[in-house]
Amino acid sequence: MPIRTGPLTALPRRLLIPIGISLLVICGTAAGVVLATAGSGPARTAAPHRPVPGTRPAATASAGAVVPLLGASADARRSVPAVSATPTAGTGTSPPRVAPLRGLRQADLLVVAPFSLSRNLRAEVSALPGVTSADPIEAAKISINGTQEAVLGVDPSTFRGYAAGPTAASDRLWLGVADGGVAVSYTMGTLDKLALGGAVTMTGRQAERLRVVAFGTVGIGGVDAVVSDSVARSLGMPASNAIVISAPPASVTALTARIKAILPRGAGIEPLVTIAAAARAGAPAAAAAGSAGLTTAQLTAVLRAAESRQGRPYQWGSAGPGSFDCSGLVQWSFARAGVPMPRVAADQARTGPAVQVSDLEPGDLLFYHTDPTAPGYISHVAIYLGSGWMIQAPQPGLRVQIVPANFGAQFAGAIRVAPRLAAAVAGGLA
Repeated sequence: MPIRTGPLTALPRRLLIPIGISLLVICGTAAGVVLATAGSGPARTAAPHRPVPGTRPAATASAGAVVPLLGASADARRSVPAVSATPTAGTGTSPPRVAPLRGLRQADLLVVAPFSLSRNLRAEVSALPGVTSADPIEAAKISINGTQEAVLGVDPSTFRGYAAGPTAASDRLWLGVADGGVAVSYTMGTLDKLALGGAVTMTGRQAERLRVVAFGTVGIGGVDAVVSDSVARSLGMPASNAIVISAPPASVTALTARIKAILPRGAGIEPLVTIAAAARAGAPAAAAAGSAGLTTAQLTAVLRAAESRQGRPYQWGSAGPGSFDCSGLVQWSFARAGVPMPRVAADQARTGPAVQVSDLEPGDLLFYHTDPTAPGYISHVAIYLGSGWMIQAPQPGLRVQIVPANFGAQFAGAIRVAPRLAAAVAGGLA
């Protein structure tokens, strides 16, 4: 889902790059999946605004202006190919070349800084036990058509293996990026009504018009656009200011500590794996430190806040109080209880231990796969209300609604929010 306002960063605000490009620290994709988009609801028909069975607090009323933040929605009802791409247009020079896909790699960790990271550091990271691959990229926030978006600059030949399967396999997409175009997420392309083959204005050090070569989810959570590293540098993004790392799941925790120990001041590292993905695979609930759940008062405040938004319109990128996308509703509702939450659905899946459907309680978060370009990606979130009901901000044209909880094919798993962990993830400290 695209970035609207406010830095999506785990580092202090002093690290913003003074050229109209903001440092980007991106966190929280599901295992083997990409791009933190959120919003298209799994429930296709709105239920009447009826009382939910069970004990639920009375709703409170409030209203206010829309504050566009981080959020998105993929319209799952729209029939599109897994990756939509325009034919690669030549530039008059030698045609671009991209290496064939040589297998998929999971993006497990991201190192990022507001300055270029040295080759020596990359070599040192690559040599650490447990690292299976480590590739340099550029990561920053760039204005696209006047709004701040998370953008990656990549070498298409080496980066494509970190993307979701359908995107990674699309030679046409990566050839278009190598030829100077921009690939945008399915969510951004459809909900921002971008024209495939049309142009967008990207503004960094200077404004450039780039052709939209494809709609396809790429490889890092929260990112809605990918360009070549040469285009990224022409826009003013620091060369190789990030490293994307793949490692076996059992190595990630220890590896994170080792990498932190060798990073220069100002650089940070974030995990890119969600707990909800583990729940889908049948893993037991986590018992990590800081996993204590909501108090009764906090739970009451969350549910009251969410239910008070019934009937408010869905708006991609909005986090209330007058309109919402799916993760915006979650963030706003938990904020009313004093619990900070990250803005992206895939990051929200990292805010507590996984729970099985049989153990669900009111206030738990339910996650769904709805992005056709990344079928395993967590792209929607709802709040469980108890007694088989949930509340969600579903998709464009619909309103915040209470519907029967959906545990069908799109269901990705559930977590129980732990306030301390949520605050840590939201602050980039997890």
